[in-house]
Amino acid sequence: MEVISGLKSEKKRFNYFGKGTEFAIIYFKNLILTIITLGFYYPWSKVEQLKYHYKATALDESRFTFHGTGKETFKGFLKIYIIVILLYSFLFYGAQTGNKTITAVFIGVFYLLFILILPFAIHGTARYRASKSSWKGIHFKYLGDRMELFWKFIIGFILTVFTLGIYSAWFSIDIRKYIFSHLRFGNLSFNFKGTGESLFWINLKFILLFIPTLGIYSFWYYKKLLSFYAENTEITQNGKKINFNFNVEVGDVFELILINILLIIFTLGIGYPFAKIRTLKFMFRFLEIEEGLNTEIIQRVSYEDEINDNSLDILDIDLV
Repeated sequence: MEVISGLKSEKKRFNYFGKGTEFAIIYFKNLILTIITLGFYYPWSKVEQLKYHYKATALDESRFTFHGTGKETFKGFLKIYIIVILLYSFLFYGAQTGNKTITAVFIGVFYLLFILILPFAIHGTARYRASKSSWKGIHFKYLGDRMELFWKFIIGFILTVFTLGIYSAWFSIDIRKYIFSHLRFGNLSFNFKGTGESLFWINLKFILLFIPTLGIYSFWYYKKLLSFYAENTEITQNGKKINFNFNVEVGDVFELILINILLIIFTLGIGYPFAKIRTLKFMFRFLEIEEGLNTEIIQRVSYEDEINDNSLDILDIDLV
């Protein structure tokens, strides 16, 4: 193991240096190339955008780096592309029979197969993104087990269906906890300590107050949701647990959402890249790591399966 240098254990703040004009050029160039290649350029587009956002993000004055390539992600993308085409062909064939019973069966099988694919896509994305993300030369690592996550996902999905969606809060928290508990950064480990019950009440309050407040409660809901996810995420270093904070006010949320909506609507969508940059700047402006994390004693750790990361599949799923 190798110790890297850094700042001591005061509060840590992130900085995001992305610019709307720079990202707009990247975004629209990639959008055009993706359209004219019938979607096949998308892996290169996604990687270029990830590289830009990583490079624009700093902690302790050091930038993050994404090491993935379009060629690597294209392998997984091509598999998903073929699977989706086969699934829709299967669905189209069922619809062409004209028999409502057969059509209903085909639709059921279509959604069942799609659900079965999702946990593998989540696992592949987590492993790939982590292995290709680094800070000061140290890579993140996801050590979860594919089949363990698969059964956790399937059980959670079944419970969500049979409870008419009520279990969805517990389901999403269970998946998040699994991902974070198997995430490493050198000799640092992560955990998510939020509960499904807490998320359920946050969501229920939003449902009950949305119509009576004519949607205005959405700003409070968004604030509570961001704080819930950030403040229940913790890092463990040498047995010491350090939390994240997200110190935002409702007024800040209101300004972000309102201006982003106006920016996108009045530019007929052209303002989307600028809204994206505004959102990332907002997130990193209020996110901080509590006192206690000492970046001087973070150590590189080698993992036996590290050499296999280049072959992992990836689907466009944002996990964090």
